[in-house]
Amino acid sequence: MFRAYGLYTHIRANRIRSVLLLIGFVALLHALLFSILLLINALGGGTFEEIVARAVDQFAGSWPVAMLAAGVWFLISWFFHQRLISYATGARGISRREAPRLYNVLENLCISRGIPMPALQIIETPALNAYAAGLKEGEYVIAVTRGLMETLSDDELEAVLGHELTHIRNRDTQLMVIAIIFAGIFAFVADLVIRTWRFPYGVWPRGGDRRDGRGRDGGAALAILIAIAIVLISWGLSTLIRFALSRTREYLADAGSVELTKNPDAMIRALRKIEKNAKFDVPSRMEAFFIENPLTGSAARLLSTHPSIDERVAALQRYAGGTESLGSQSGDAGR
Repeated sequence: MFRAYGLYTHIRANRIRSVLLLIGFVALLHALLFSILLLINALGGGTFEEIVARAVDQFAGSWPVAMLAAGVWFLISWFFHQRLISYATGARGISRREAPRLYNVLENLCISRGIPMPALQIIETPALNAYAAGLKEGEYVIAVTRGLMETLSDDELEAVLGHELTHIRNRDTQLMVIAIIFAGIFAFVADLVIRTWRFPYGVWPRGGDRRDGRGRDGGAALAILIAIAIVLISWGLSTLIRFALSRTREYLADAGSVELTKNPDAMIRALRKIEKNAKFDVPSRMEAFFIENPLTGSAARLLSTHPSIDERVAALQRYAGGTESLGSQSGDAGR
């Protein structure tokens, strides 16, 4: 099996994607600013050409505000991303006294391979799931659900923790934080605008007539429609951010876990148990952090950031020497 742990090409690709996402966020923020200026000027009336000209002039003088807003958000994200993630997922810190088994399994795994030990958190849900997050050394966190900690055997728990450690070493956590927290905030703002703005705007600016697009009222209506289109396109592009999170990262993390633990069957059994009870309530767009998608519904499946468990088990069998049956119900195989 090819080496997935610390895979250089994967790390380099994650760094490139991270930079592109940050640049894309700034561009989308400027597009949103221009759409707001179009709406404001459209409400003031005028021909389409007049409205656009005013919006362009105002944008030329106000674009530094968007840059400042981006900079402020980047600072907030840098210093508080872990709190935001923990708040969104319901994770809290857990001490060694509260979970000695969990600490011992992770500590032994880290010591055996000379890996700095990340902080541990717990999510109080009977669901079986886990995630890793963080931007740099000293900030990395691994969170597991109560159900996962209480259900998996030691070797299965070690396999899951090895999976999350590989995400940290492969810099997947950095890309996910940037995609979901740094750049993903735009999607939440756009969602809010789309849901609260009434379309198709029954009241037209300065008068009730709908004239053609070259008239004063028609020009305002056209400007509003263009502004809406910019918001919709920006929302669509921000939604596509999740596709920057290659599904390959899960295969590589599974492979990295096997390299760390030398136990492909434990990884397979853990995945099969997780598959049965991975679902619980987390905000949309946070699913990419987890070892298995915790969301339900057709939209979650359509835009899934994870390959199926069957595909992951098949890869472990094909490349890592796993002997557990593809259709195994996992039951008590590792207990």
